[in-house]
Amino acid sequence: MLTRRKFVETVGIGAAGALTSSWIGARGREDATWNALSPSLEASSQAMSVIPLSSNENPFGPSAAVLDAIKKAFGPEGATPGRYSNATGALRDTLSKSLGVTSENLTLGCGSTQILRTATHVYTSRTKALVGTIPTYEECAGYAAMLGHPVRAVSLGRDFQMDLERMATAAKGSGLVFYCNPNNPVATYTGATATRDFIARVHRISPETTILVDEAYFEYVTHPDHQSMIPVALEDPRIVVARTFSKAYGMAGLRLGYAVGHPDAIRKMSEWDSGSGTSSLNVLALHAGVAALEQGPAFVEAERARNKAARDFTTKWFADRGMKSTESHANFMFVNVGVPAKQFRDGCMAKGVRVGRDFPPFENAWCRISLGTMDEMKRAVTVFGEVLGKPSAIAAA
Repeated sequence: MLTRRKFVETVGIGAAGALTSSWIGARGREDATWNALSPSLEASSQAMSVIPLSSNENPFGPSAAVLDAIKKAFGPEGATPGRYSNATGALRDTLSKSLGVTSENLTLGCGSTQILRTATHVYTSRTKALVGTIPTYEECAGYAAMLGHPVRAVSLGRDFQMDLERMATAAKGSGLVFYCNPNNPVATYTGATATRDFIARVHRISPETTILVDEAYFEYVTHPDHQSMIPVALEDPRIVVARTFSKAYGMAGLRLGYAVGHPDAIRKMSEWDSGSGTSSLNVLALHAGVAALEQGPAFVEAERARNKAARDFTTKWFADRGMKSTESHANFMFVNVGVPAKQFRDGCMAKGVRVGRDFPPFENAWCRISLGTMDEMKRAVTVFGEVLGKPSAIAAA
């Protein structure tokens, strides 16, 4: 099964914080959610000296422009957040312009989590399974299992890539295929050409099956065949693309996501989840989303380049010491550290660095490491060297 143990107990647990860049970014939220019963993690989350490399956020949090928009959204004497808001229009208009779509192609959500749960609820049932890789991001599988809907898990193929042939075969008669690309936690990316071929194959094998393409880490991809599936989804009611402001835009704590697709698919999701885009969203997030998009493509390009530099540095550090990483196209990496992930995680935590949780079936050797700032990664690899007995050249210098 794709879902982690104790999913039901932990699902829905959130995080709150003060109006600062670090707390709005909510660094550590994902790890805290999936490990909510761990007292040591709860205690460590209060230690500001800890380097949090466990939850795949933008380490810088929201930009100054986004923070300024949030402050302005408070209005005179805080009146704006004190009212129920219908202020989705500006965000929808800005998103439509940015993506080249119409408002009928969009639905908003409280993070992409709401989008994933809605799609799972709408497209799976007790007779229509969810299909996904193992491992992948657990939200859809965990929610399907909680509903009593079957889950078909397909093992990853060579080099931790999705086995598209086996996934297409497993999709026959299913309700929904969860296609996380880049795939969390392994960070690998499947090119646009192969993805379109996969979609066509699923349509031939199982024409009633919907494919949910999760592009949460799309902005970080540096693959040569890098294209969004949004243009495909606009024409195909059996494709839905999920996006989020939590990653590249640094807004994980604000909880803002959206889905893009054919009007028929978006209408079906919106009709079931009547709160989507209205009562489930807070007015601060809506204003922040507009400001984030208005920064234009230059902001995303700069963030992609910053992340790539930190990713290349950290990948090389491990490679120089004989430790294999997957080919990452995200703001995290999956590394064979040669010891159980828990052993590595506990050793790093004792020295002030928090890395990712277990991801079965690879928890005996592989660990997910989110990428922080370059300074954080330079300090982190020194800790990695100490824990693994592979000294860092930086420390030696």
